[in-house]
Amino acid sequence: MTIINLNELACTTGALIGIDPGTKTLGIASSDITRLIATPITTIKRTKFSQDAEKLFTIYDNYKASAIVVGLPINMNGTYGPRTQSVKDFCNNLLSIRDLPIFFWDERLSTIAVKRGMIDADLTRKKQKKYIDKLAASYILQGVLDRLRAK
Repeated sequence: MTIINLNELACTTGALIGIDPGTKTLGIASSDITRLIATPITTIKRTKFSQDAEKLFTIYDNYKASAIVVGLPINMNGTYGPRTQSVKDFCNNLLSIRDLPIFFWDERLSTIAVKRGMIDADLTRKKQKKYIDKLAASYILQGVLDRLRAK
């Protein structure tokens, strides 16, 4: 498959995998099969691309996912920067290994929203660091699930 739009994503069925792509880690979340709720799964510490891709594909297969939702880091003014291109390159590299549907979702402020929630929950900085990436992936994925239901 390839990079898909929201209408194409709506035509797929089954669980979705959400990714919050960072330079050092990949936060990973999954939806349930009915696409009602996103759940944080894990954080993959980035090493070599092939190893990262293998871990991601294993999760994708284990959850019997039908597509991947990737948080796209768009600048606050709506423009694309170097990080945006880096995420797109990562996804194109995934597609060069395996044919699957990938959907981009604007991730602006997702990490800030999650961090704010963790501060409100009175989590220590150490715990925040441990959970931030997979919670951000869950936040991104939940945004897509909510949008699909509103469609």
